Amino acid sequence: MPETGYVSSHTEHGITTIEFFHPKSNSLPLKMLDELTQEIHYAGNHDTRVVILKSAGDNAFCAGASFDELSAIKNEKEGQNFFQGFANVINAMRKCNKFIIGRIQGKCVGGGVGLAAAVDYAIAINKTEIKLSELSIGIGPFVVGPAIERKIGTSAFSQLAIDATLWRNADWAKKKGLFAEVHETVQNMDESVYRLANSLAHSSPEAIAEMKKMFWKGTENWDALLNERAAISGKLILNDFSKNAIEKFKLKIK
Repeated sequence: MPETGYVSSHTEHGITTIEFFHPKSNSLPLKMLDELTQEIHYAGNHDTRVVILKSAGDNAFCAGASFDELSAIKNEKEGQNFFQGFANVINAMRKCNKFIIGRIQGKCVGGGVGLAAAVDYAIAINKTEIKLSELSIGIGPFVVGPAIERKIGTSAFSQLAIDATLWRNADWAKKKGLFAEVHETVQNMDESVYRLANSLAHSSPEAIAEMKKMFWKGTENWDALLNERAAISGKLILNDFSKNAIEKFKLKIK
C-alpha cells in the first residue's frame, strides 16, 4: 500500500466498489478527497447499478481530515479550499443517482462520521465507534453537519458536536439511525453488504434514481450551504487555539 494513500475503484456485475486508504488511520488529505469526488461522479454517470464505499484495513474506517494538512494551512483561502474537499465528496454522494452502501469496519471521526452519514445505507461492525472531535481542535462540524443532522436529527447531532471527546458505540449509532445494520463479525458484515449490493444491482435503475431524489429532497441548496460552511471552518482553523490543539494532537499520536 502506498505510504501517501490511495483511492481506487473497480466495477463487477454492476457493482462499483470505491476504496480509500491512508496510513494514518484512513485520514483524508485534499488530494484523496478530490479523488473520492471524481470516483463517485464517475460511478454516478456510467454503467453502474450500485456503489459500495469502503476503506482498507481493519481498524479505523476514517479518521477525518488530515492533521498534517490542517496544520499547514496558512490563510483563509487555503482553509476554505481544504474543507471544500469534504463538501465536494458529500455533494457528489448526494447527487449520485445510484444508491451508495457504506461498509463501516472501524472508528469514524469527524469527516469520517460525515461520510458514514452521507451514504444511503450504512452497514457496520459492532466494534465501530464514532466521535465528532472538531470542537476539541477549535472548529466545529460545519461541513459534515448537514449530512449528519439529516440522518440522525438535530438532538443526536448536537450531542455528538457538543461533547467532542466522547466516543459513541455502534449500538448508539444504530439507534439514532446512522447505521442501518450492525454485525458481530467482519464476515457477517461483508455478507450483508454484498447481499444488498447484489439485490440492488438487479433492481430498476430508474426506480432507484427516483427514490434517491425522494430521500434527498430538501438538500438542493447544499452546493452553496456547504461552501459557506467550508469558509467558516477555513477561518477558524487559523486561530491560535486550533493551531496549538492540532500540534498537541500530532505529538500525542507520534
